[in-house]
Amino acid sequence: MVEPMSNKEKAIAFLKMAGSGEVQAAYSKFVSFSFIHHNQYFKGDRNSLLQAMEEAHVSSPNKFIEIKKVYADGDTVITHSLVVKKDMDIAVVHIFRFEGEKIVELWDLGQILDKDSPNKNGAF
Repeated sequence: MVEPMSNKEKAIAFLKMAGSGEVQAAYSKFVSFSFIHHNQYFKGDRNSLLQAMEEAHVSSPNKFIEIKKVYADGDTVITHSLVVKKDMDIAVVHIFRFEGEKIVELWDLGQILDKDSPNKNGAF
């Protein structure tokens, strides 16, 4: 018997699929139709963020995403990831809220990494 995925595993799978351009499939599998998000650059509905993610993949695709840390508490999962693009590296924190089996709410916070940062501890 196959064990059901934990919310941590779902968050990771969503990020990896969406981050590699499988945005529609990631949304179909993991995101509720009543999903909302808090990204300040787009309307707060499911379709607006889905479209923005698809457009971002076309205009500036990720080379890869590496999930560095994952934390879960109840229905909330937090990831801390490195997103590498052609022209920049970004540290990203995603906060997922689940209801049942699906993601119903998302916050995402990103910081472009300065290659000449004086902080030798780095972002991770």
